[in-house]
Amino acid sequence: MDEPLDDAHQVPDEVSETTVAALGALSKALETTERARGHLYGLHQLTGTADFELDDAVKLLREAGHEAQARLVEREVLGRNVIPGHWTFQIVEAYNETYYRPFVAIEQDIVAQLAGGRNHLHEARLKQRRRTEGHPDHTL
Repeated sequence: MDEPLDDAHQVPDEVSETTVAALGALSKALETTERARGHLYGLHQLTGTADFELDDAVKLLREAGHEAQARLVEREVLGRNVIPGHWTFQIVEAYNETYYRPFVAIEQDIVAQLAGGRNHLHEARLKQRRRTEGHPDHTL
């Protein structure tokens, strides 16, 4: 288990274990944010798909002779804002601009300041510690 990590994941001598742990926690928080962002894109895509599917519902309501109900769906649901003044793409844009991009920039700056830009030092340490030496699928 003494085999060294690749150069990109070597912990610089001046970086403490506590700093490595802190950078790992920061990275984990950013990964959680990535997942949240993915869910926003899921909301965006699913809501957009539902809105286009309403076209079929309106068409079928009309074909079945339900003009008043077709007009109600067109007027009250089709193309409706999901929150006041916003479609889902605007929510995604606001999230990216207000939260996601600043978080990414700050995380990158901190990694650059504290670890010379070396990412995933905590995870690389885990890989080193949890591998089975000599196993072909546990190489560093």
